[in-house]
This record gives sequence, structure tokens and C-alpha cells, in this order.
Amino acid sequence: MRKLDTSCIIDDDPIFIYGTKRIMKEVDFCNDILVYNNGQDAIDGLNELTSQGKELPSVIFLDLNMPIMNGWEFLDDFTKIPNHNREKVTVYIISSSVDPRDLERIKDYEVVNNYILKPISPKDLENILDSVA
Repeated sequence: MRKLDTSCIIDDDPIFIYGTKRIMKEVDFCNDILVYNNGQDAIDGLNELTSQGKELPSVIFLDLNMPIMNGWEFLDDFTKIPNHNREKVTVYIISSSVDPRDLERIKDYEVVNNYILKPISPKDLENILDSVA
């Protein structure tokens, strides 16, 4: 199983971030983990990467409910980032509850692959590696 170069967590919950990073290391998910605490920080950070000519993370874990800029607003802005590898990016919505309206809405975003319930398990990460790596 191949591991990813870079993945990204966009979430405002430090406990979730800590736990997810730990599991990522356990399953050898990726070389590098970018963490942003809200959508705006993430957009700024990802724009910065592209302006340096760097590739975007291949997998992004996105929380929907965050302050400043939520997950939906992030997705709207993310699709406008000019980058040669944006089409290789897979976004996974992470949430603590499954709202049927959210499940309906993610169909509007081609970049969103799936919906994962918190907390992320090692099995979730292995399944992702199987599908994207």
C-alpha cells in the first residue's frame, strides 16, 4: 500500500486533530500533514502553496461546522484555486452527525468523494489509501 505525500485536516477541534494525526502516523498514511483551524486559514494556506508552485495535498479532511469560514464556504472558494493538481485532490467531509441534507448537498461538489463520521478510524484511512493511492 502506497502512502500519500501530503494530506490536510481542516477542523477547529484540537482533540479530533490530535487523534486523527496519531492514527495517520499509525497507518503510515502520509509524509506530511497540514492543519488549518477554519476554512479561511485553509484557503489562505493552500493559495500560498500554489503561489510557491507546490502541489495541493492529495487528500483533504474537511469539517463542515467551523467558525470564520465553514466547510461549504471553503468548498466554494477551493474550487476557484488555480492549481495544476486540484483535480487530483480528494475531499472527505468529516462530521460528528450525518445530516441527510448535507449528504444531498455534497453531491453538488465533484471534488467531494465521501462523508466520514467522526472519529476517523484506521480502517477509514486504509480504505482511503486503497481508493486514492
